[in-house]
Amino acid sequence: MRGPTGAPADRAAVDRAVAAAHRDHWAAVLAATAGAVRDLDLAEDATAEAFAQALEQWARDGVPERPGAWLTVTARRRALDARRREQTLRRKLPLLLWDTGGGADGGAADGGTSDGDPRVIDESEVVVRDERLRLLFLCAHPALAPESRVALVLRLVLGLSTEEIAAAFLVPVPTMGARLTRAKRRIALSGIPCRVPEPEELPGRLTAVLDAISLVLAAGHTAPAGERHDRPDLVGEAVRLLELLKRLLPGQGEVHGLLAQALLVQARAGTRTDAEGLPVPLDAQDRTRWDRSAVDRADELVLDALRGGHRGPYLLQGAIAAARCVPERAEDVDGDEVVELYDHLLRHWPGPMVQLNRTVARARRGDDPTLLLAELDGVAEDLADYRPFHVARAELLRVAGREEESAAATQEALRCPGNAAEDALLRRGAGPSPLP
Repeated sequence: MRGPTGAPADRAAVDRAVAAAHRDHWAAVLAATAGAVRDLDLAEDATAEAFAQALEQWARDGVPERPGAWLTVTARRRALDARRREQTLRRKLPLLLWDTGGGADGGAADGGTSDGDPRVIDESEVVVRDERLRLLFLCAHPALAPESRVALVLRLVLGLSTEEIAAAFLVPVPTMGARLTRAKRRIALSGIPCRVPEPEELPGRLTAVLDAISLVLAAGHTAPAGERHDRPDLVGEAVRLLELLKRLLPGQGEVHGLLAQALLVQARAGTRTDAEGLPVPLDAQDRTRWDRSAVDRADELVLDALRGGHRGPYLLQGAIAAARCVPERAEDVDGDEVVELYDHLLRHWPGPMVQLNRTVARARRGDDPTLLLAELDGVAEDLADYRPFHVARAELLRVAGREEESAAATQEALRCPGNAAEDALLRRGAGPSPLP
């Protein structure tokens, strides 16, 4: 297939085109291919091979006018050819229950075509939306373990390699590969359907999707281990997923809330660590260096959802993040508003993490540290192995003048899992407070 000019494209242009196609079409191509062969492993391999073929063929023939259609046909052909060669599909795993809304042959999953002309592949927004949504809800199905959901979302929806996912979560590549394999095997053996939930199912299922993306964002905000304090690449992937979800499922307040949180983390890139790579608490960051357009957009997302009558934990957390980030000076943050939002969150969605964050918000407001320490005692057992709990306790003890107890709490924080940048700041015992 020739490009629009009929001439081969240069290598740099092809690389850019394939990268853009990977970003925009990976999930849709994979979903259409899996719908044709009902085998995630085979579809995944064929999709990766189609993108590899694009690098060579587009350099020779030019970038096609409809990259998604070209990739879909190429991936599907490769998958069907591989299945014909092997003749062992039925002995590998039970068929995926790929709900296409069409006949038993699964033709509706790829626009009703077989090996035909790429021009008849349906790239309409509705078809691409449905394919991506099916894949996203499959990856985040409640029957899968939370860590498996995150890995599958990164691999199948975003197209990250096993090596990239393993590096993101600081586990060996074979371990991550085995995790992905187990998750895909469970999907097949359990007969988990690949479909968009019915309207009455959507609230619960959407929560599972958002929970998976929230874990990606959390690992980007504060790396769970390793040398670096944060992982901006994972924050970017969370933003990308949430932007996709917002387009595919408009009007969902919880999506708005989590996207607002992700944008507010991304907006502060470059100010969240100092020149040594040590964490800088939000109130000490240089707000003049923040991406103010991203901050404003996050604020508008929250306000739109609230004006629309939406309420939910992710939206309220987005409102809290906006209340702390929208003011151009840290001293202009309304501490009472932040605490009131936490009060509402705690009333309707209680939990030890919410209680901890509310206590920290009250500490920032300047409330009595002795009373706040008593509040922390109420969640001490639940959060015994959670580093931010001990960091908050150490800071409150220091403010209360109980230096020896504060030092002991800092040692408890160091005992908990965390990254090396946090370790260095805590061991320093001076400088800015490590409270988030």
